[in-house]
Order: sequence, then C-alpha cells, then structure tokens
Amino acid sequence: MKPGYRQKFYHHLLRAFVLSATLILTSLCLGILGYHFIARFTWIDALLNASMILSGMGPVGELTSNAAKIFAACYAIFSGVVFISSSGLLLAPMFHRVLHRFHVEEKNTPQ
Repeated sequence: MKPGYRQKFYHHLLRAFVLSATLILTSLCLGILGYHFIARFTWIDALLNASMILSGMGPVGELTSNAAKIFAACYAIFSGVVFISSSGLLLAPMFHRVLHRFHVEEKNTPQ
C-alpha cells in the first residue's frame, strides 16, 4: 500500500459525506419552503412532511389545493433521485478502493 493512501481515502470519504449531506440538507430546505408556502403548512408541519417524503416514509399532512398536490408529487420524485444520488456519492469512494484493491498490475513487457 502506498504511503498516504489511507489519509487520501479518508479525505475522499469525508468529501463524499459533506457533498451528500449538503445535497440532502438543500433538498430538505426546498421541501420545507415548498410545503410552507405552497401547501400553507406551519414550519414544523412543513419540516415533518419534507423529512418524511425525503426519507421515503410518505406524507403526513393532508393536501387540499391542486398546487400543493403537484408540488408534493414533484418533490417525491425529486426525493427519490436525491436518495439514489446521495447513496452513490457515499459509496463511490468505497467502490473505488475495492477496485484498486483487486487491480492486478501488469508487468512491463517489451512489445
């Protein structure tokens, strides 16, 4: 194993975690704002609904207007993409390390 490789791996893990957390928190904020201003939920109810949708659990509050229902549908689809993307971001450094671990070096052979 090359010197400094472990620190580089941990740096990549930390960077992936920060990117993933930023993506999730930004998505949560968008959901809170949408539920508050479009669905007219209180801030706490907006937080609850946005976090439940983002985590895949489903909505909690009842939506009465068509605009709120359209927002909730779009946010649910968006949340699925965010879940897949953040999972990929978190797992990428680990898969990269596995690929390096199983990589077989070829010997230099003259052609």
